[in-house]
Amino acid sequence: MKNILLISIAIATSFAVNAQSGKLKKADNYYSKIAYANAAELYTELIGSEVDSPKLKSKLADCYYQMGETEKSEDYYTQMISSSEATSQDVYNYAQSLKENGKYAESDKWMDKFHSMKSSDLRVKEFVSNKTYVQQIESQGAYFKINLLKVNTEYADFGGYPYGNESYFVTNRKKRVSVKRFHTWNNKKFLDLYKADIATNGELENASFLSRKANKKFHEGPLCFTKDGKTVYFTRNNMKHGKKRKDEQGIQNLKIYRASIDADGNWTNQEELAINSKDYSVGHPTLSADEKTLYFVSDMSGGIGGSDIYKMPINNDGTFGKAENLGNKINTEGQEMFPWMTSEGLLFFASDGHLGLGGLDVFVMLPNKDGSFKKLMNVGKPVNTSKDDFALIMNPDNVSGYVSSNRTTGTGDDDIYSFTLLKPLKVNLAMKGIVADKRSKAIIPGAKVDLIDASGNIVASTTANDKGEFEFPLEPDLDYSVAAHKDDYFDDSQTVSTKNLADGVELIEQDLALEKDPGLSLYALVTDKKTGAPLENVTMTILDNMTGKTETVTTSSTGDFRKALMDKKLDDRGSYNITLQKEGYFTKVVTYNTAFDHEGQYDVHANLDLGMDPEVQDLADLIEINPINFDLNKYKIRPDAAIELDKIVVVMNKYPGLVVELGSHTDCRASRAYNRKLSDRRAKASATYIKSKITNPERIYGKGYGESKLLNGCECEGRVKSDCSEEEHEKNRRTEFKVISIGNDDVKVKNNSTDSFDK
Repeated sequence: MKNILLISIAIATSFAVNAQSGKLKKADNYYSKIAYANAAELYTELIGSEVDSPKLKSKLADCYYQMGETEKSEDYYTQMISSSEATSQDVYNYAQSLKENGKYAESDKWMDKFHSMKSSDLRVKEFVSNKTYVQQIESQGAYFKINLLKVNTEYADFGGYPYGNESYFVTNRKKRVSVKRFHTWNNKKFLDLYKADIATNGELENASFLSRKANKKFHEGPLCFTKDGKTVYFTRNNMKHGKKRKDEQGIQNLKIYRASIDADGNWTNQEELAINSKDYSVGHPTLSADEKTLYFVSDMSGGIGGSDIYKMPINNDGTFGKAENLGNKINTEGQEMFPWMTSEGLLFFASDGHLGLGGLDVFVMLPNKDGSFKKLMNVGKPVNTSKDDFALIMNPDNVSGYVSSNRTTGTGDDDIYSFTLLKPLKVNLAMKGIVADKRSKAIIPGAKVDLIDASGNIVASTTANDKGEFEFPLEPDLDYSVAAHKDDYFDDSQTVSTKNLADGVELIEQDLALEKDPGLSLYALVTDKKTGAPLENVTMTILDNMTGKTETVTTSSTGDFRKALMDKKLDDRGSYNITLQKEGYFTKVVTYNTAFDHEGQYDVHANLDLGMDPEVQDLADLIEINPINFDLNKYKIRPDAAIELDKIVVVMNKYPGLVVELGSHTDCRASRAYNRKLSDRRAKASATYIKSKITNPERIYGKGYGESKLLNGCECEGRVKSDCSEEEHEKNRRTEFKVISIGNDDVKVKNNSTDSFDK
């Protein structure tokens, strides 16, 4: 239906062009005057010539797009759309051509491309915020039952405007003997007004051509009547005194006329409305239920798109007030047209800018009690298809009427269908909300929002628009949850139910708050305890005490690691048991507790000692232990000895798998038996002291060796007399802490205490 929407031009079709450059110039001239049929013919002849270019193919594709030949439009757009010369309008028209050809998935890909090129466009904003629109339209169920009428011909037929027991429609079926003109938009005959009787089954019968007073040389189009049948508003090409009037581009625009209807049905006192202009089109009139407002379509400057719907008050004296654009809830950058207002205040119109099934779709604005509009609805199948569906006209009974379409299953070009309303057009249950930042309250556009049923299935998805808004239709008596997701944020979900709603509730508001991921992480540097050098390949087992989850990581060549805390938020608390393991080193376990009170990295080693001790055979190699002294011939633990033994306690509690033998030795003086007995008592007393202060006390035991393991030749038993100094004897009086096991079967510790015995 793009061929006769708002603008038309009559121009002679015979011409002669020789040179290619001249032909291109002529084609561009036709194109600029929207003579698409003539332009397309010339552009086609130039394909493959030296003047062929992506720009030429773009214009040729647009010609076919405007003429409704979307298969050809798709073909030529495909040949140029990847060119650097492709504009955002090319991309949009290509996406719409694909949609009209039933290729929805491919169309959506190019709408994404259009979004990247022109994100501010109202049409793409609506698309981005609801990419499941096709499924939603198809799932809403049929509101209408339609029937193809027998009155249709192979030509364009559309309308069905009620007038008593008759209905008026628009067609180009008539062959005018005296007027051999075709409008150059698509080289089809001009449109005339016909009337027909309305049969009981909705068929239009006895169709007849209106008089020459109603049908002039060029287009006559959409119209409406007052309820008393005495006045008609109708659309006609810009004419004055029988001559066409054009704007500066040579385009003959449309105007709205008003006429009185006499007792014989003649249209008299035909007059132009003051809103008309030769510089823009005005047409497609319809009246409000109280007939105090005229709704119409125009492409006048200052609008939102190609053609917008306006309203204008009708004064008591028949004059008109100021025209007002209905705004971006109805109008888009595309085409909005064929408005029809019912006696119940529903405003039907056709649009190719709102989300639909393809081409023009029929939409309805549902009214509030005060007459304002509250909800835009796509009326869905079977009224709408992937082709042009338009001119839905409701009869005064608000149940029956007519709608027009150029779908391929019809009789000819545009066809008229009767319809019956199956169920009331009303606002279905819906939920809307805003996605915002939990802390700053700033809106979050672009968040993915899922509607989930009680079984956990995602039933619909959308994307929050640039105002953070989202909306879903809901079914009655069901439980839902709604969840929002956005990169660098934690998810949020809320439950929603349509059960036991109060009377009159049609909209549920549920906002979602996403908390920004603060980028929390644990960072640790593991070093050699003695040298301070970083240790690589340390196996770190991290147990989250809050969740019970365990993760194993390995330090890098620089001895460090970083663990991202994907599930932690600000103000959470953290508690982690960290086990460090590396061959040749004692296993180490530390506990890290913190409050996450700032964003970013938390340095574990800044609060805990992550230095690993190399494995040793004697604890004296690990810590500095002074001599453990006893009173003469005694084995009671003295305070100074306790200080040294406490050092062993610290180490053994630090390494809970450590097994140690405490060996006590004497010098050679006194008898062997006495020395062994005394040393054994001292060893066991020392071990008992340590046992009382460590976990798993069985990990240490004492053994007295007496003088059996002298470190030098200072023997003095029997007849052997020692000439060793006191310092040499002192070396033999010692306590040794031999490492028997570190508690890790994978690491073998050499045990030099071969004659050790259990406690």
